[in-house]
Amino acid sequence: MGMFSVSAVIMIAGSRGSYALAGAVTATGLAATAVVAPFTARLVDRYGQARVAVPATALAVLGSLALVLCVYVDAPAWTLFAAYAATATTPNTGGMSRARWAHLHRGDPAALHTANSFEQAADELCFMLGPVLAATLCGALFPEAGTLVGAALLMTGVLVFAAQRATEPPVTPRTKAAASPLRTPGMPALLAVFLATGAVFGSLEVVSIAHAGGAILALQAAGSCVAGLVYGSLRPARDVRLRLLLCLAGMTALMSLPLLAATGSAALPVLALCLLIAGAATAPTMVTGMTLIQRATPPEQLNEGMTLAVTALLGGIAAGAAAGGWLAEHAGTATGYAAPMSAAALALLVAAAGRRSVNRAPVQAR
Repeated sequence: MGMFSVSAVIMIAGSRGSYALAGAVTATGLAATAVVAPFTARLVDRYGQARVAVPATALAVLGSLALVLCVYVDAPAWTLFAAYAATATTPNTGGMSRARWAHLHRGDPAALHTANSFEQAADELCFMLGPVLAATLCGALFPEAGTLVGAALLMTGVLVFAAQRATEPPVTPRTKAAASPLRTPGMPALLAVFLATGAVFGSLEVVSIAHAGGAILALQAAGSCVAGLVYGSLRPARDVRLRLLLCLAGMTALMSLPLLAATGSAALPVLALCLLIAGAATAPTMVTGMTLIQRATPPEQLNEGMTLAVTALLGGIAAGAAAGGWLAEHAGTATGYAAPMSAAALALLVAAAGRRSVNRAPVQAR
């Protein structure tokens, strides 16, 4: 999944000579995913992971193949938007995996904490290596190679995942129409935190690419991956909501390092080291936030609840990318690093302001 956006940008920009068109197409796909993903997750909760994930992935893969075909035959621009929007049915595989861990380790918070930390580290590793692999394939072979390989990997991975029936959570029968997890006490505050946290990632990505090129972003992901593994080996404080505040405070402080390095005209290796250190706050924050989502969401709606968190995160990434790009263009790339630090501070303020609401959320043993 970490390959698709980069592959699409390279493929479309290379064939049409327009990064604006490529960015607009990928943004459309992101918006479509934000709308469709919660409905896909609701079907997963209602009918089971394997029954929904496989056909949903097949539809998304067909969308990717349609995009390749449209680019190859030089179809009208609107077809690119339509094809990429069709990939919105891609299921939230990370959420489904975390739902399995929550089912396997219900009643054992320590084991669930380790499992969630591993999942986050794996996510960071994939999104660190995916863009590099995509760019390499598109450059070494042909522009469509990244999308084709990504589609093959996605379909294969979901088939293998769905085949593991022994760990799939059973579908919980519903005796009445269930309200959306959005109505769960504390959930809106948590989603607002994910929205602001996504803005950290989106703005940091755009500003870093503008300032020093995309390769340097791998260091931020590497720092997060290592931090996730270390965090999973620890036994943190039992008060998860307080832990979230501490993680966000740490993220705000560490995000100031790239800003200080860039505005101080530090050498590129110094900025790279600052990004590596700043990444250390990412995984602990995401793990803690997802743990709260798992505890606040009713068991029969767990996939939908976690997908709502991912949707909020994606919305924040889009908003952060726009804000970071505007700031980098109008105030300079060094000043642009104020965007991720400000977004982290906003996430901290939102979490602190909403803590009373979050504390009233039902805490369920997992």
